[in-house]
Amino acid sequence: MQLKTNAAGLAPVLDRLARMAPQAFILITLSLPASAEQFIGRVVGVTDGDTVTVLDAGNQQHKIRLAGIDAPEKRQAFGNVSRQHLAALAFQRNVTVDYYKTDRYGRLVATVFVGAEDINMKQIEAGLAWHFKKYEREQASAERARYSATELEARDAKRGLWRDANAIAPWEFRAGVKSQ
Repeated sequence: MQLKTNAAGLAPVLDRLARMAPQAFILITLSLPASAEQFIGRVVGVTDGDTVTVLDAGNQQHKIRLAGIDAPEKRQAFGNVSRQHLAALAFQRNVTVDYYKTDRYGRLVATVFVGAEDINMKQIEAGLAWHFKKYEREQASAERARYSATELEARDAKRGLWRDANAIAPWEFRAGVKSQ
């Protein structure tokens, strides 16, 4: 698997800042989002509306949790529709995976692109996922703003799950399931 960081272009700038003003360098580097790593692969499985399996060039499978979104659970209203939409976007397609961490289930947390299309955002745009506010601080500010605005547009247009005036967020659904 060939990985690269997307922060490589910042190295000369950061080196110069470190020499010029050490305090400023520390403040700037602490405010940057975590460096993402990247690989290219093919989507070979779609578990639900926010989880896919990607096979990389070395034939290694990676479970991917789509960053910045939370889609309805399988047993929840619109859960199957969300999974089907994600499959239509990505299944058996070549993708670029930009990941920055591994979650507690061992999945890479990533933004996934089919060409230039951010499929995480496409799920929100279709009204088939929420912008996951709990983890929005992990997103770059421009991406956070786009995801949030896209959710508001989908809500206003009553696309997908927003047709249901009483749509239950997946995190609330999971909490309810755990308490039963």
